[in-house]
Amino acid sequence: MASLPLLPETAREGRRSSRPVPPFAKLPAWMSEQEDDRGDGGLERARTRYRTIFISDLHLGTAGSNATMLLDFLKRNECETLYLVGDIVDGWQLRKGWYWPQAHNDVVRAILKMAKHGTRVIYVPGNHDEHFRDYVGLEFGGIELLDDDIHTTADGRRLLVIHGDQFDNVVLYHKWLAFLGDGAYTLLLKSNRWVNRVRRMFGLPYWSLAAHMKKRVKNAVSFISRFEEVVAHAAAERGVEGVVCGHIHSAEIRAFGDVTYYNDGDWVESCTALVEAADGSLSIIDWAEQTRAEAMAERVRERSRPQLVPVEAVA
Repeated sequence: MASLPLLPETAREGRRSSRPVPPFAKLPAWMSEQEDDRGDGGLERARTRYRTIFISDLHLGTAGSNATMLLDFLKRNECETLYLVGDIVDGWQLRKGWYWPQAHNDVVRAILKMAKHGTRVIYVPGNHDEHFRDYVGLEFGGIELLDDDIHTTADGRRLLVIHGDQFDNVVLYHKWLAFLGDGAYTLLLKSNRWVNRVRRMFGLPYWSLAAHMKKRVKNAVSFISRFEEVVAHAAAERGVEGVVCGHIHSAEIRAFGDVTYYNDGDWVESCTALVEAADGSLSIIDWAEQTRAEAMAERVRERSRPQLVPVEAVA
């Protein structure tokens, strides 16, 4: 058996593995869990606590990732368990060219910091970070790697947690087509960045061109509906009450008979997360919409504040 001195335990049950040490087992200095509270202005912000948070499709390593918005979400919300439901790091794009700005570092550090301070972090790899599947059963930086998981809610329901690419026929059987589609999608996300730069110039909040286009393309809507049905059917065969996935970048809660389908969305287009409250109820948080509402409320408060008139003007 090969020795893995860099890992505290190679699997959840503490068993050893003959697989080679993964390249991320010893984290480089720039990904270490050092304290990093930049952006808070030195002020403590109120945090909302959840039993469980599910996020997926961060696509770190791409220009389309809304890492800054995600970092704000992680700083303002905490949980007992955090599920990373695939496509966290985009290996497809990183193979084409290295892109890793400071905000992406900060997201990694924030997640490692959560693991260090008691949050159970479970990483279920997807198709864009499929290389991590070679190390399922191992642990690094306090983060568990699992192919899938059964999560039990506070009210006793069992949910299958899986990325979802396993049910995507394009990814499974026509990978070359998936790569081609990924290229077109990347171009759309670049357009999305330019659109939002112009919006920021006019003081307008974030808006997703990609999500807008997807909702209005008939084939995309049909694919999403079919995907949801297939995933829910697979969950029913596993004998669980629900399924949590990502992959298609479309947040949704939908019942299919006795099975509830949950999709936590993404942090490229919509910036959404699925959260479980203390009583076991689950809901979707649209962080982009929430920040838009907060910005609008702040503008209203600014307008309603009495304007101070200089003494010289009164005289």
